[in-house]
Amino acid sequence: MSLLINQVKLGRNLLSLTQPLFLQPNRKLRGKAPDVARSLKQRLDEISRAERDPNLHFKVNIGLPHLKPSRGEEYSCRQKILQSRKGRQSSPNEQISLEEIRKEWLKTSAPFHIRTIAEHYNIFEDLFGEAFFLPRIPLSIKYEQPDGSNLPVYCGNQIKPKEASVAPSVTFEADPSSLWSLVLTNPDGHLSEKDAECLHWFIGNIPGNDIEKGEEIVNYLQPFPPRGTGSQRLVFVLYKQEKLIDFGSYRKSAPCLELANRTFHMKKFYREMQDSITPGGLSFFQSDWDDSLTEFFHKTLNMQEPIYDFDFPEPYKRPPVWFPKKAAFNLYLDKHRDTKQISKELLLKRMKTVDPFEPKKPEPKYPNALPEDNKLPSWVRVEIRKQRLKWGRYSDM
Repeated sequence: MSLLINQVKLGRNLLSLTQPLFLQPNRKLRGKAPDVARSLKQRLDEISRAERDPNLHFKVNIGLPHLKPSRGEEYSCRQKILQSRKGRQSSPNEQISLEEIRKEWLKTSAPFHIRTIAEHYNIFEDLFGEAFFLPRIPLSIKYEQPDGSNLPVYCGNQIKPKEASVAPSVTFEADPSSLWSLVLTNPDGHLSEKDAECLHWFIGNIPGNDIEKGEEIVNYLQPFPPRGTGSQRLVFVLYKQEKLIDFGSYRKSAPCLELANRTFHMKKFYREMQDSITPGGLSFFQSDWDDSLTEFFHKTLNMQEPIYDFDFPEPYKRPPVWFPKKAAFNLYLDKHRDTKQISKELLLKRMKTVDPFEPKKPEPKYPNALPEDNKLPSWVRVEIRKQRLKWGRYSDM
């Protein structure tokens, strides 16, 4: 008897060894199951995708270097703060200036926070591929509104096209002897090319922080996300120039209303100018369609307004069976009927309840409290309840 038991145990062990790892008993997996985790080939394909540089397998920082203050300056600043607080008791109602907190945040943690937000919105990958930068130069961008208020641009906030119809005011701290370039591009807004961007604004050779004295390479054009495309990203990128640059190949005569002439590739632009420019500032907002764009497309761009609709695939229909289990009788039959016939039946039901010569009957306050005929089939009673409560297909009745 014991020999038979040992043979059975041995057979079970041999069977478990021949099974896949995730089906073997008393086995602990590391990571995801093999039928869920990606294969090695899938991982390698993701790394060497066509839009990425196959020669790079890591992120490259192309931004301005961090100029860390000396230890002596930091120590003296801390000593001044401690001496100012020495001998003074802090009150529980003492207020701290939010402006001072913001200034300190912009000097310390803001570049890292803005980079994290930009990576979340896939800004760097869509504009620079495998490159990134820390926005060391804070940008203050504001759109002036008709009522006199200003609408600021942060990192991904929503701004409607009619609110951004005029070029914004842009300010930043810079040495008066330095040169800068400002680019506003839309990686989601090109109407004809898939991997191209739409250039909305380009100002080069800005002396210091005076935008008005810079050369307008491409005049400002408001956002125009077509209906049905959702929110589009509009990205401001500030470049620091090493010298005076001739942007003649990118210059367009104003007003540049031919959208094909606004085709732009940020990655290609940076590769051509990388010896003379360095990205230093970043800010962006999102914009979606509003009713002002209909007139903008017709009168300003002189084109028909594009409208995008999602083409939903037809729902899957299982082959009909004689006895469908766990399926409602009427719903199962409706899946295999013509939708036009179903809509016609609903319209006839609705027309029976409407009389143009009599006032509309008041609806019951408690529809579920009305009596039901228990002799009716259950699926008919469920349909009556749905009709009373206006659920599903009866919502328009």
